[in-house]
Amino acid sequence: MVKLRLKRCGRKQPIYRIVAIDVRSRREGRDLRKVGFYDPINNQTYLNVPAILYFLEKGAQPTATVHDILKKAGVFTELSLNQTKFN
Repeated sequence: MVKLRLKRCGRKQPIYRIVAIDVRSRREGRDLRKVGFYDPINNQTYLNVPAILYFLEKGAQPTATVHDILKKAGVFTELSLNQTKFN
């Protein structure tokens, strides 16, 4: 199973990458693909929306924090629009 979760980068200032990663891997393990980043100090996010939609359509589960970030960015509305197009 694949999850979308945060991977910490930076030593003193936390910056997180949003990655698609296998559930059995550790937090800093090898990721399948980098799909964005999140900077909590400056409150900045960058999302590769087509890649995120691809993984969500394939059944990837976001963690609670990533779910909140994606919800704030409006990714789930795009996901529901894409699903209505195909059906």
